[in-house]
Amino acid sequence: MSKFIIEALNDAKNTLEKFINNEANISAMDTAIKTFINTLNNGGRIYSCGNGGSMCDSMHFAEELTGRYRKDRRALAAMSFSDPSHMSCVGNDFGYDAIFQKMVEAFGQKGDSLLAISTSGNSGNVINAVNEAKARGVTTIGLLGKDGGKLKDMVDIAIIVESPLTDRIQEIHIKIIHNFIEGIERELFPEHY
Repeated sequence: MSKFIIEALNDAKNTLEKFINNEANISAMDTAIKTFINTLNNGGRIYSCGNGGSMCDSMHFAEELTGRYRKDRRALAAMSFSDPSHMSCVGNDFGYDAIFQKMVEAFGQKGDSLLAISTSGNSGNVINAVNEAKARGVTTIGLLGKDGGKLKDMVDIAIIVESPLTDRIQEIHIKIIHNFIEGIERELFPEHY
């Protein structure tokens, strides 16, 4: 039994090392953090969306911005597109591919940022949200997996975890999200670091 545990942990380690060793990933993360900081400093809001485990990551990102990460500080303007009543309403009336697009349509303004999470890079509802965001002047950051899919060339900033396994991608995604939050806090609340 323990053999698969060790193999899984080593696979996670190797996926992380591969990601770290690609300088483009670190540069893209740095650019994303600066984008989020710029959004907040200029009175904008940060949005996030994704499906399944990526929705959980989207919610995790928003709640640590509106709540706290490591230390108490003021809430930051962030929202995950994860309201079940909205999703069932829009899914029923317009189709599932419109659920995030309609939220961007309702809230997105020039200067805001959208973190679009898709382990395949091909989620139809995330693609539609990115298209709507771009039409509204919302900066788009893609947290993607595999080869980046269609979203790789659509978003303003693409961060791709190259792995065929969704679980490995999600494990690195949450680390990236924590880096985003820490980077934002280090700039806006330097007294905590």
